[in-house]
Amino acid sequence: MIRTRFAPSPTGYLHIGGVRTALFSWAFAKKHGGTFVLRIEDTDLERSTPESVKAILDGMHWVGLDYDEGPFYQTHRFERYEEVIQKLLASGHAYHCYMSREELDTLRAEQEERGEKPRYDRRWRPEAGKVLPAPPADVKPVVRFKTPLDGVVAWDDAVKGRIEFANEELDDLIIARPDGSPTYNFCVVVDDWDMQITHVIRGDDHVNNTPRQINILKALNAPLPIYGHLPMILNENGQKMSKRRDAVSVVDYAERGILPEALLNYLARLGWGHGDDELFDMAQFVEWFTLEAVSPSASRFNHEKFMWLNAQHIKLADNTRLATLVAPRLAASGITLEEGPALTEVLALVKERVQDLNTLADECHYFYQKLTPTDADVEKHLSGDTPARMARFATRLAALSEWNAASIHGLFKPFCADEGIKMGQLGMPLRVLVCGTAQTPSVDAVLALIGRDEVLRRMAA
Repeated sequence: MIRTRFAPSPTGYLHIGGVRTALFSWAFAKKHGGTFVLRIEDTDLERSTPESVKAILDGMHWVGLDYDEGPFYQTHRFERYEEVIQKLLASGHAYHCYMSREELDTLRAEQEERGEKPRYDRRWRPEAGKVLPAPPADVKPVVRFKTPLDGVVAWDDAVKGRIEFANEELDDLIIARPDGSPTYNFCVVVDDWDMQITHVIRGDDHVNNTPRQINILKALNAPLPIYGHLPMILNENGQKMSKRRDAVSVVDYAERGILPEALLNYLARLGWGHGDDELFDMAQFVEWFTLEAVSPSASRFNHEKFMWLNAQHIKLADNTRLATLVAPRLAASGITLEEGPALTEVLALVKERVQDLNTLADECHYFYQKLTPTDADVEKHLSGDTPARMARFATRLAALSEWNAASIHGLFKPFCADEGIKMGQLGMPLRVLVCGTAQTPSVDAVLALIGRDEVLRRMAA
């Protein structure tokens, strides 16, 4: 049984890199009929906050990545971690280290001065024939894992291929702090073991953690999961994405009018592909997804392509659902919908023209409340004898027996012939007069939706 997990740290917002990791882990489990686990790695007690936990859970809900088990919290499992630490101490795979923080800082400074790699010198590591000093009474010890002194740690990464680390390059990792609280790399090992995680799919910033975690798993005689490290997402300039420069939080994308299915669709294409397919839903993604198809190289976030993809998903979206997303945006602009056309009908007309929900709301505005035209539009389209001409056209509109797009359209050609004008000389002023903007969909469809009484009222005004 395939079991994957997404294990964010609640020290900030839900990053889109994290969403992609969750997406790939989720899809791999779904494809194989497995289980997707959500785990909150909150052992960083100083930085973890309830607000960040809520942001993670809300973000997962917004993008629609449903987890089968969890959320599990590491802070609820401290007794289990202590149990395993005692097991490692008893088996000789861990030991107490009484080196103070000041001593460690001094050691590292001396090593750097000599041009050496800063590292703990294993002075408290028990070895055959080695005599350890008496433990100082004023120092609370940490617990360090006894890393093998030779050999290599190797694994066949599901994304990056064969990776090897020499044990001599690895430090004796601290697995419990002086206050007894367990550290990140240790908790991850115990969690993955206890939760029977078969595939650890995560960002490649964790590659250096993997050999340490494998060594601990081997010391516990625990099965090793298959590791797959996903490449980094870079911004359009090839830099690591940051909150200062880029929209990286799921909340940012929600506020910018992005559909969650569009975000997932785009993230799926960052580092993975299925031929030339660009637009697809998550059911198709699950069917197509393999770890072998994930590129080991970093991907660049292309904003133009992303917005194009969001536009395609808006076009495909159900209008009733879109109405629930657009109505609050209109309300925030002071627009009430009670006396205007059905929002779903308006959306069906205008959604082909936009790339995000905020712009979609803007496009709906003039169906409920006329915009104030710019001076340039007034000068260009409503000057000279145009107002008198519009009054004559209003008379013909008022005389229509049926009010619909076809009937309105039927007035255009004969009126233009009678007036000796081209259609642009009627359509553009009509848009500005009724809507307040020269940029609208087909003017006959717009007038039909706004309604006879409101159109005539606006023209008269």
